[in-house]
Amino acid sequence: MEKGSGAPSAGGSYPQKNAEILSSQYGINLFLAGLLLTFAWAVHAVGISKSHLLSYLITLMLIQLLWMLWYLCRSCTQRRLIRDKDTHAGARWLKCGITLFAVITLILDSFKIGYYIDFSNCLSPTEGIFPVTHAVHTILQVYFLWCHAKDIIQSFKTLERFGVIHSVFTNLLLWTNGVLTESKHQLNEHKERLITLGFGNITIVLDDHAPQCNCTTTTLCSIFSQGIYYLYPFNIEYHILASTMLYVLWKNIGRQVEHHQQHKTPFKFHGITVGMIFGLIVLTSTIAIVVVYLIQIGRSKIKSELALTMFYLHAIFVLALMCTAGIVALLIYRLEDRSLDNSKNPARKLDAELLVGTAAGSWLLSWGSILAIICAQAHPKYTWYNLPYSILVIIEKYIQNLFIIESIHREQEKVNDNIKTLRIVTISRGSTLSLTPSYKEIYNGRATRGSGQVPCLFKGSVCERENGGGGAKEEMSQENSSVMHSASDFSFYSGNSVTNNKRRILKNIAAFLFLCNLSLWIPPAFGCRPEYDNGLEEIVFGFEPWIIVVNLAMPFSIFYRMHSAASLFEVNCKT
Repeated sequence: MEKGSGAPSAGGSYPQKNAEILSSQYGINLFLAGLLLTFAWAVHAVGISKSHLLSYLITLMLIQLLWMLWYLCRSCTQRRLIRDKDTHAGARWLKCGITLFAVITLILDSFKIGYYIDFSNCLSPTEGIFPVTHAVHTILQVYFLWCHAKDIIQSFKTLERFGVIHSVFTNLLLWTNGVLTESKHQLNEHKERLITLGFGNITIVLDDHAPQCNCTTTTLCSIFSQGIYYLYPFNIEYHILASTMLYVLWKNIGRQVEHHQQHKTPFKFHGITVGMIFGLIVLTSTIAIVVVYLIQIGRSKIKSELALTMFYLHAIFVLALMCTAGIVALLIYRLEDRSLDNSKNPARKLDAELLVGTAAGSWLLSWGSILAIICAQAHPKYTWYNLPYSILVIIEKYIQNLFIIESIHREQEKVNDNIKTLRIVTISRGSTLSLTPSYKEIYNGRATRGSGQVPCLFKGSVCERENGGGGAKEEMSQENSSVMHSASDFSFYSGNSVTNNKRRILKNIAAFLFLCNLSLWIPPAFGCRPEYDNGLEEIVFGFEPWIIVVNLAMPFSIFYRMHSAASLFEVNCKT
């Protein structure tokens, strides 16, 4: 009977596994086709224009919109049904983060619409349709993720796999398009900066695909064109966050989960004052450094060198602090004896893989800079600061990844059930003189003042009391026993104090690293990129090869900082 009952479930898993494989292959081919189309437009391939790329992206967004509308309508008709939820997926702080990025993305879309109106005489209609479609897509997608990011789909699983994976790779293509557009803008500014540093032998002409006609209102055109590039970093983060949340939803399709209560872990500012203060100092100083860097770089050779030197010294100091904090946190973990949670969790697994995978972008740039410093024949003074900076980037990410991955895999500390309450009872002449407040107000019975009764405190057991003289003797013996027992419980208080101190240190470290990662996300996201500007790597590797490496690795490096900040926020809530 057991074999017969198990056969259908085993056989039924094959279609679902095939659907997972087929849907993943569909998504990959969808992405590769869009990636080649994007590349063809970037290199001016014959017969490929920007309108072709935008038409492809608009089609993908419309298909996703139809699928999301169908899913939302079907969910409304079945809203009374009890559905399984993945409590680890779609955390509230993650939804709030993606909502913030989505709002800024909508501002970006409005700028693009205004830009199209001003240049409508020479722009393709697709450049006006695209931001409108993208705005509608953004609004509906954020609503969908708020309502259904935790869903574990158990019906129409084959169809839903294709719909979700289509959404994942649509967002990845929109992310790629944003990265490419923002990178082309950075390259144009990069060439001008290198000329001021004395690298005048770079004669590559970069095309920014500017419209071939005059703007109807020059002032508005300038505001729209400049504002678009400052908003692109938020658009890029929005799409990569959306794709990761949708990927977790895709992995959860058909998954069987254990039904257990998930404890909510809200964020609290209590106990993390030190970490927040130091983190805010780093954040404030980083913003000041970025402002000065963007003002000074490219003005003259001396100012550009001073800007690079200032950036490297500040980054070296911050990275050294982050390495120290990460080492302290890992040492505290080594002193604790707590088991790891190895249960199946797609969201947690994806977090760990993204940390290591996206860190490879920074590691690639750092090793390139180290090799350039070693192999270069001439070394301007500011380039020597690049060596400790690059080494610290490698070490800091290595330590931080260990800390985050171990933190998200550690089981939360459980309250010792053997100690329900701890009281110190002082007895004089058979009467209770004082009762100190308990650590946890857990009572097995209520005692009234003046009645001579003392609550029983023996590991949560219930004590029977008698009204007669024998009962009084029994109460007296129990009270004496409770005094002896409470003396042995002082070890619980001392142990708990040590645990609280360790936890407070870990929370402060997590808060400090959270703000530091936000700080280190700002410079590359808003154009402060010494990998572009110091010029040494271009001499050693060549201009075009190094620019290709930077353009491929930089988006992953930027995403790493934002993803690390999100993971550290979760660590702070969990600790």
